[in-house]
Amino acid sequence: EDVNLATIAKTTIGFTGADLENLLNEAALLAARRNKRFITMAEIEEAMIKVIAGPEKKSRVVSDKERRLTAFHEAGHAVVSSTLEHSDPVHQISIIPRGMAGGMTIYLPEEDKSFNSRTEMLDNIVSLLGGRVAEKLVLNDISTGASNDLERATSIAKAMVVKYGMSDALGPVVYDTGSGEVFLGRDFGHTKSYSEKVAAEIDEEVKRIIEEAYDRCRGILEENMDLLSMTAEYLLVHEVMDGDTFAALCRDRVLPPEENEAETAPEAPAVPEAAEKAEPAPEQPAAGETEPPRSEPPADDA
Repeated sequence: EDVNLATIAKTTIGFTGADLENLLNEAALLAARRNKRFITMAEIEEAMIKVIAGPEKKSRVVSDKERRLTAFHEAGHAVVSSTLEHSDPVHQISIIPRGMAGGMTIYLPEEDKSFNSRTEMLDNIVSLLGGRVAEKLVLNDISTGASNDLERATSIAKAMVVKYGMSDALGPVVYDTGSGEVFLGRDFGHTKSYSEKVAAEIDEEVKRIIEEAYDRCRGILEENMDLLSMTAEYLLVHEVMDGDTFAALCRDRVLPPEENEAETAPEAPAVPEAAEKAEPAPEQPAAGETEPPRSEPPADDA
């Protein structure tokens, strides 16, 4: 009864019927292992992540340094996304290794989109750079973990310039028509529809877009270092943070109450010294009760 079909629809965009069938099969297996009679939302969400990113690799030995780097990397993505106007809400943050990924940040789209605006694509680039910038700010180092993020960000920036005509410097012109490619060896058969001078301008424009997004991302994280640190520390303890917990953390800037119960638990009231040494009072019969008569021993016969 707690399964939300709208949430499933938002987190399984692009799934085919077979993918959805696989999702429910995995959820049924998880419910059976937990001795449940019904599939709940917890099994659905865990199965969804398993279908998308692969099973958890809990047996993989991860060093403390790598866990800390992954925690701040994923926290960087989440914190930057939470401040962007055109970014989807965070659904879950995890530092549990899955497949080739050491961690992941999952977003929950609020609506189906058939196209993206220039502002939305720029915000997406900023969000993708959040992990790399967080590594640099907190650990003063960078890692190969952001390689896929950089590849996606560069791909979006290049598409904006050569495919969608969103560059002010190069104008509303499409430079990449996709023509001139053959099926086999397409990299060798590709012919450019623009000059080398334009190619250099395209490279400069793509670099400019990425660098401006990097500076914007850095400014966001520098203003929210407290939120970045609290999110990463939570992940280091729990490994997974759901969207509701993260939203509450962004709103209140404090960790959930259950995390500080041990620190804020009320102390037991002090017992007065006189009360400790007082002797217990003899029991009295309750009101309305009479003490049972005592039986006297029978007199001896004369």
